[in-house]
Amino acid sequence: MNTRAQEVTGHQQRRGSVFTRLRSYFVYLPLVYFYTFVLGMLSLLSSTFDGNGRVQHRFARLWSRLILNTGSVQVHTEGLEKIDLSRPVVYAANHLSALDIPVLYATLPGQFRIMAKKELFRYPVLGWHLKRSGQIPIDADNRNAGTRSIRRASEALRKGTAVMVFPEGGRSETGELQPFLGGAFLVAIRTKTPVLPIAIVGTYELLPMNSFHALPGPVQLIVGEPIPTAGLRAHDTDKLAGQVREVIAQMYRSHAIAPKS
Repeated sequence: MNTRAQEVTGHQQRRGSVFTRLRSYFVYLPLVYFYTFVLGMLSLLSSTFDGNGRVQHRFARLWSRLILNTGSVQVHTEGLEKIDLSRPVVYAANHLSALDIPVLYATLPGQFRIMAKKELFRYPVLGWHLKRSGQIPIDADNRNAGTRSIRRASEALRKGTAVMVFPEGGRSETGELQPFLGGAFLVAIRTKTPVLPIAIVGTYELLPMNSFHALPGPVQLIVGEPIPTAGLRAHDTDKLAGQVREVIAQMYRSHAIAPKS
């Protein structure tokens, strides 16, 4: 087991208890499902008159804050002043936990659209909300669908709406930063939109992948300097992916819990 995995395991053992497990199963998770159903249905209703998605985004933000507050998750931010709402950007964030999306919605200003796995769009209520609110499904196995996703993301950027991507392609199973997929940045290059790197720290320790045992605790969201894409071409996607990954890795390492000796 590597140092990071040992650190995470030790953290969970120190924080986890029978009480937090029972609280998670019988209080937190039922309330999350309740918030999702009620606010999801209200979001769907609002979509009948909400042409630009602003009302639906507010419901998503309320849903996120309720989830974080109910789970006693405290989000500390750094670098939000680097976000310029007068121009669209492509947000690129590491992906550690199901808590990441509530953290992003609760803290980032302005509207944005998420490029998410197509499987999420199949869930009742949640999937309906994703479709009606203009989120963008990604099908890595279908080239034509991938082209449509890039086109939709490009249209959102040209209209002035930011787009969120998770370049790892899914949640990390180990808490370690995974390789970045170059295709995630193709939309930024084609639209000459800067990439804003975001490091999320702490969500894996609170709710790792394939776990329903959510723990309370602090989370950090760090925004880096924008990375320009002007002058780049499609064949530069891997180079850009490597550059963004290195920036996020540095921010993550500098804010992660120091290994215990």
